[in-house]
Amino acid sequence: MADNEAVRRVLDEAVSTGVTPGIVVEVLRDGARWFASAGKADLATGRERRPGELFRIGSAAKAFTAATVLKLAGEGVLGLGDTVHKWLPGLLDGSPYDGRAITLRQLLNQTSGLYNFSMDPGFFASGQGEAWYERRFTTFTPEELVRIALRHPPVNPPGQAFRYSNTQYYLAAMMVERATGEPYGEVLDRLVLRPLELTGTSLPTTRTLIPGPHPVHYSRLYVDDPAAPLHDASESNTTTGWSAGGMISSTGDLLTFFSALLSGRLFGPAQLAEMYTTVPTDGSGWLPGTRYGLGVWVEQKLGSGVHVWGNGGADYGTFTLVLGSRDGTHLVACHVNTDWSPEAYATFLAVLDLEFGWPAATR
Repeated sequence: MADNEAVRRVLDEAVSTGVTPGIVVEVLRDGARWFASAGKADLATGRERRPGELFRIGSAAKAFTAATVLKLAGEGVLGLGDTVHKWLPGLLDGSPYDGRAITLRQLLNQTSGLYNFSMDPGFFASGQGEAWYERRFTTFTPEELVRIALRHPPVNPPGQAFRYSNTQYYLAAMMVERATGEPYGEVLDRLVLRPLELTGTSLPTTRTLIPGPHPVHYSRLYVDDPAAPLHDASESNTTTGWSAGGMISSTGDLLTFFSALLSGRLFGPAQLAEMYTTVPTDGSGWLPGTRYGLGVWVEQKLGSGVHVWGNGGADYGTFTLVLGSRDGTHLVACHVNTDWSPEAYATFLAVLDLEFGWPAATR
């Protein structure tokens, strides 16, 4: 168990050294919760970070998508060995990809080889700097964004290697829609959000406002200059994130969700075993020292030597991480209201080391 004051000192340092305008940490530990914060939710008004604030969670949404798929797999609606062609016939025709060779499991563990539409040079440039203001209220359909990816060759043959790609989680959600006959957001709500009473968690898609108290999301709009000015990126259309990164939540809801997910309360043992079956991420350019499962990953390089499980994500002006014990009883949810940075990630790892650096920590 960590010294709470030591955690507070880490948060204070992150703010004082300019890592972030504000930072929050909420800890679940043996059924009890503890919250700490430092810095500002709004630099203009001086409003401080508070419990219960909502924020965009970026790629932590992938864990929700995987949970939805695994629930459906447990019900026999979908199979992890189902191919893209089975549920989306013709979608990949005429592209460099074979929909008969790419499975739902490969989409979730990010080994399908599909190019990441987010990194298409033209698409990336349209969300960089001042250009973001022209795009931020634009609605994109999943098919539009997938077709951007299909213009690029595969990054590897299906199943051969991990390569991070939002395209894969779009296709997974599109398969959910075809198999259920319902919009993905409705399936997510029915199978995950409502059963867990995650009242602060939503998939807003075209709704541009964060629906409740929230910190200003301060972003440099992916301009490669640490001195670039900060912009308020709180309001945006998140169809560019959708099932791969378009959700809103809170630290409290994230602890509830990941506790249920990691402990196996959401689906059966067979699906849990699939979720925890990981592939190496070495050489992918992604986070070193990790392995990726189905919507969750394991961080293996804490100074304490403890392995922690969960997910995290970044979007414009927001970066969050939720990691903890494999049984879901000890978790840490962290959030900063600015863009991802190595310094912010290091701060999160420092908090995790404090929480999991004691002999009683669960591996």
